[in-house]
Amino acid sequence: MEIDKTTLSDLSLIDTEGEFSVFHHLNLCRTIGGRDQLFENFKRPLKSIEAIEGVQQTLQAILDDLELWPNQISNGSIMMIEKFYQTSVELIPKNASKISAHSYKLFNRADFSLVEYSVGHSFDFIKGMQQLINIFLTPQSPAPIKKVLAAVKAIIEQDEFQIIKKNNKATNLSIAQQLHLGHFLKYQFKRNMQELLNYYAQLDAWYGMAMAVKEYQLNFPELVEIDRPFLQAKGLYHLQLNSPTGYDLSLDEQSNFLFLTGANMAGKSTLIKSVGTAVFLAHIGMGVPAKNMKLSLFDGLLSNINVTDNLLKGESYFYNEVHRIKSTVEKISDGRKWLILIDELFKGTNVEDAMKCSTTVIKGLLKMKNSLFILSTHLYEIGDELKIFPNIRFNYFETLVKGDQLFFNYQLKEGISVDRLGYFILKKEGVVELLEKL
Repeated sequence: MEIDKTTLSDLSLIDTEGEFSVFHHLNLCRTIGGRDQLFENFKRPLKSIEAIEGVQQTLQAILDDLELWPNQISNGSIMMIEKFYQTSVELIPKNASKISAHSYKLFNRADFSLVEYSVGHSFDFIKGMQQLINIFLTPQSPAPIKKVLAAVKAIIEQDEFQIIKKNNKATNLSIAQQLHLGHFLKYQFKRNMQELLNYYAQLDAWYGMAMAVKEYQLNFPELVEIDRPFLQAKGLYHLQLNSPTGYDLSLDEQSNFLFLTGANMAGKSTLIKSVGTAVFLAHIGMGVPAKNMKLSLFDGLLSNINVTDNLLKGESYFYNEVHRIKSTVEKISDGRKWLILIDELFKGTNVEDAMKCSTTVIKGLLKMKNSLFILSTHLYEIGDELKIFPNIRFNYFETLVKGDQLFFNYQLKEGISVDRLGYFILKKEGVVELLEKL
């Protein structure tokens, strides 16, 4: 699925600010390498149902045997292995006798300490990989993890590693055996070890994804093989909310445009981001924050949410809004299946102009049956003119006013909201009173 930097930023999927991004929220990997690979997975959504289902099945297989995942492979072990290859030591003897081994330890204390420590972490790493092969490399294993572990098995089937199979801990090895293993690792296995670390990074990324599915009680969506775009969700919510309200949503070829209205803070932006985030997660093989979800494979996801001006280029907010819409129309005219998310069209111009521009754009987008659209707006007046189109549906978020209090139930209702509560909020927050006292 194609997704650009603007959309990744709009949905806070892999925001470089870190702690507020979806990536940060879901990163439960054990190692830095796993985190980096998960980041790459986020940057490259999958392009086939087969690939998506393969990852889903892999995560489920990990969840089924989660208690068997080897704990001895830690981020510290990975870092120590990398340091071992980056540090120069006195030549490690290959076939040391008991006497020469003790001699190396005596006369090269610092180097021996590094070798001993590194061999211990490498032992744990190889042992963990052997365990992963025994647990997850079976004829019934999902294709993605089977492919990775088959490659791992081919690499670690070395005579030198038989000693790891036969022993539970590196401390069981004699000094001579440690030096022999250290010699092999240092001088003959460097390239292979780097390959193993890369493979483990992918395994750890899947482990982190599986842990996130468990931690946040996500559910795997069903991908439907269909020529036209399709999305159906029950109990959909944004996974970063502490007490979310679930949405029921359905969009298809006959009803592919959702015209969303409601007052400020009623939940329009949250719904748009919830849909975008869930569809994105579905396309990397993750579970989604919904009771259940069915969708077609999308070729692309584009958003128009946080448009900004550009002072250096002298480009206004409105100009960049127009440019983003133009770019969107050009992309989705290719006949592929797209999900388009638009939050408040043309905020950068006056109301009358915004209404005319918005109506023109919406009427144009309604001609495109190859994509699904969700558009939120405060310009409820344009809704009546759009009701003649059979493929547009109207939903709104209700706001209740009781005394001087606002109440939001965050439930989607059919129709168009005419709520305008800007002045009410301005007064409620005491701004009107402050201004009157000036």
